[in-house]
Amino acid sequence: MDKRFPLEDQIDMLASALRGRVIAPGNADYDTVRLTAAGNFDGRRPAAVIRVATAADVAAVLNFAQATDLEVAVRSGGHSIGGHSASNGGLVIDLRDLDSLEIDAKAATAWCGAGLTAGEVTEAVQQHGMIIGFGDAATVGIGGLTLGGGVGFLARKHGLTIDHLLAAEIVTANGDILVVDADHHADLFWAIRGGGGNFGVVTRLKYRIHPLPSFIGGPLILPATAEVLAGFVAAAEAAPDELTVIANVMPAPPLPFLPPALHGQTILMGMMAYAGGAEAAERALAPFRALATPLADLVGPAPLSSMYIPEDPTLRLSVTCRSLFTAGIDTAQASEILAHLDRTDAPMKVAQVRVLGGATARVPAEATAYAHRKSRVLVGYLAMYPDPAETLAQDYWAEQGITALRNGEDSVYVNFLGTEGHDRIRAAYPDMTWNRLRAVKRQYDPENLFRLNQNIPPAA
Repeated sequence: MDKRFPLEDQIDMLASALRGRVIAPGNADYDTVRLTAAGNFDGRRPAAVIRVATAADVAAVLNFAQATDLEVAVRSGGHSIGGHSASNGGLVIDLRDLDSLEIDAKAATAWCGAGLTAGEVTEAVQQHGMIIGFGDAATVGIGGLTLGGGVGFLARKHGLTIDHLLAAEIVTANGDILVVDADHHADLFWAIRGGGGNFGVVTRLKYRIHPLPSFIGGPLILPATAEVLAGFVAAAEAAPDELTVIANVMPAPPLPFLPPALHGQTILMGMMAYAGGAEAAERALAPFRALATPLADLVGPAPLSSMYIPEDPTLRLSVTCRSLFTAGIDTAQASEILAHLDRTDAPMKVAQVRVLGGATARVPAEATAYAHRKSRVLVGYLAMYPDPAETLAQDYWAEQGITALRNGEDSVYVNFLGTEGHDRIRAAYPDMTWNRLRAVKRQYDPENLFRLNQNIPPAA
């Protein structure tokens, strides 16, 4: 690229060579398109957002970025807690127009464009009586969700999202367009299953889809006491693999099925997901209902997509998240969790506990770059607030909460990392996994072009 020309002119020339659309600061929708899901990063102004239409578009943008020394951010759904899907002065490769979806119900597979959201794919495959195990939010892009691992409502029954992944189309730093699977570029296929966006731009993903003839799910709302929370986690660990639960300890939102007197009071909202029939589900759910008289019980037959809590697209808040893998939650730790929630004035705050095990734990740790297969519980603090100036204070609150629960444990889920820095990224991977990832990084991205992520530097 001829650097004698202004960057704006060079971007115009790039636009003429792409099938997709380039949105630059002069475009009317630039200030809308450049935003990510979290308000923390609204100040970032990229040189351009490129809504790519093909993998070839991605390759052209990567070549352009290297010729102009511009940093590259890659965006699937835009929910990166660390702000990695935004750039200040660089290029944003926005995958949202890569929304192709090819479902082969007979073969039980689906090729999905990386710009699709978990909700969109779930809605589509359930029309065939099938499911893919994604996370717990409909608007999250399947690209970033999958590359980090994917811990969701069916984790104990069917494993992580990466355990459904059969193949992927990926554009590497040198512009090669590869299809990777267990037999082709197997090292790269291993790395993208838990190693995040360090190795290229994934444009399509092929998943195994599973039949789900019957599903029982919904929120079970209980009083938030230390005994109830600790008992809830113990019951979840003892439950059959068909039941996956996520416990959210939080101020009660103004839901119509809760008495007004409860609004704003701390509750335990258990999101219960049972992959099976009603009679077996009743037996599995009984220990949870016995912990205390439920404040509300909306668990029943429903499509899996009903588990996604509706989101207000007009509500843009800043977000803080900190998390930790731990061996469990006892009554003392549960008491600390409840007390810590009162130490922030964020209008929306959650202590979330995900009980793992089951199919997730039966995959060998070395099989994928997500290596925390034996971790039993994932606990995290989340705060959402309107003023990004509060970020440092909320980060401190969340970090203090995790420190109090650490008890010698330090490992973390890469998709829940925010802006903590290299040490916490390093804590996402055991030594053998980390060293292998660095070797794959050296092979496919030796110059670390893909560094706006939970970055893994190439081996020396």
